[in-house]
Amino acid sequence: MGALTLTNITKQFGTVDVIKGVDLTVEPGEFCVFVGPSGCGKSTLLRIIAGLEDATGGEIAIEGRRVNEVAPAKREIAMVFQSYALYPHLTVRDNMGLALKQAGQDKATIAGATDRAAGMLALGALLDRRPAELSGGQRQRVAIGRAIVRTPKLFLFDEPLSNLDAALRVQTRIEIARLHRELGATMIYVTHDQVEAMTLADRIVVLRAGRVEQTGAPMELYNNPANTFVAGFIGSPQMNFLKSGALGLASDSLGIRPEHLALSRDAGAIPGTVSHVEKLGGETLVYVRTDVHGLLTVRLFGEHDYTVDEAVHLTPDQARAFHFGADGLRLR
Repeated sequence: MGALTLTNITKQFGTVDVIKGVDLTVEPGEFCVFVGPSGCGKSTLLRIIAGLEDATGGEIAIEGRRVNEVAPAKREIAMVFQSYALYPHLTVRDNMGLALKQAGQDKATIAGATDRAAGMLALGALLDRRPAELSGGQRQRVAIGRAIVRTPKLFLFDEPLSNLDAALRVQTRIEIARLHRELGATMIYVTHDQVEAMTLADRIVVLRAGRVEQTGAPMELYNNPANTFVAGFIGSPQMNFLKSGALGLASDSLGIRPEHLALSRDAGAIPGTVSHVEKLGGETLVYVRTDVHGLLTVRLFGEHDYTVDEAVHLTPDQARAFHFGADGLRLR
């Protein structure tokens, strides 16, 4: 029995089909990430699971129990939003323990649960502060702590790191991963950032236009994408797509990761001109304009000196390439 089972879930807003027959089972203790571009339906699907939106059709079951008609507060889930949604007049302690207080729990139980969650999130010294006295990262940790004290059957995260700066996103991402290991809880996490998906997930669900394109472990999707959409979405920088005919190959297009495209000043299969160079220290990204294939990205490890407008040649590693048909499906 899965922690969550979705069976043929559909959702319409007026005449618009937003979710188009999603089937999914999330196993107990699994960290499942919904990923996809803006408008793909991932947040809507999460809100349907939470009960904040009604499904037009299909069944939602939590630990085998149908919950379509169950109110959000009775589904035994906890949700962490992009906005922190903290009460400004309450202390950190009171914000974290509010749900237990509303549920009629005694003071000792509330204090124990709050202290345990605060210890996990390094919030012990901040329990008597109010939200205005906290940084953005600290506020988000309080929002996560508020979810932890409820000991829910499902944790639902809706783009919780979007409002944080780059350094805090990395730090908080690590904390969420650690919490998942410590709690052994079932977590469903929505993001448009495929780096978050790759680094957090046990399993990724790739959505496009309300449909599931592919599900699998992060490296399974990276190394075995089912189609050009998944191949182009998973991976940063994204995959290059070459015209196979120009390379003497039978498939419609050839997908090649930036790290599998060799760059030379002397000779290679594809001539081009350097359009832009990004020197990142540990790696160098070189963007090359070609006449036949358009703009291609090359990832070089370490520091390299290429200049804009320099003539170069590219050679794809055929052994690491992906072949796709005219319908976008992977051939081999």
